[in-house]
Amino acid sequence: MMKTPTRQISLEEFLQLPETKPASEFIDGEIIQKPMPQGKHSRIQGELATTINSVVKPQKIALAFPELRCTFGGSSTVPDVAVFAWKRIPVDEKGNIANVFNIHPDWTIEILSPEQSTTKVTKNILHCLNHGTSLGWLIDPEEYCVLVYPPHQQIIYLDN
Repeated sequence: MMKTPTRQISLEEFLQLPETKPASEFIDGEIIQKPMPQGKHSRIQGELATTINSVVKPQKIALAFPELRCTFGGSSTVPDVAVFAWKRIPVDEKGNIANVFNIHPDWTIEILSPEQSTTKVTKNILHCLNHGTSLGWLIDPEEYCVLVYPPHQQIIYLDN
């Protein structure tokens, strides 16, 4: 089977395209649509964002955002949960949270979907770490484990 050549587009051109559902990401010049979240994924994502925010939001330490587009380092990704330190959260001219986040998250969390490539998701986490993110998590609901990616350190495996 021959692969039909496709025209490469720039990050700026990608950002002008309409949003897709589920979200599409722009990585290494390629557009990749995320898989549709399923039950386990959605439950973990919702509970995780809520739990993180219940701890860090009242003291204005940080804020967790589900499915937020983050554009930096030549890529535009949509982590399942992106956590930003309070002082780094972009604001608009009125002081409200901005719609566009052209910065890396401080903590990126990805939840593996059944048909999703572990390598692709790991690559997204490493991209974040290489551009200033302090912590990455890869949660595998089927294996009941979390791979913790601290910057410049060995990956840590946590299971139940």
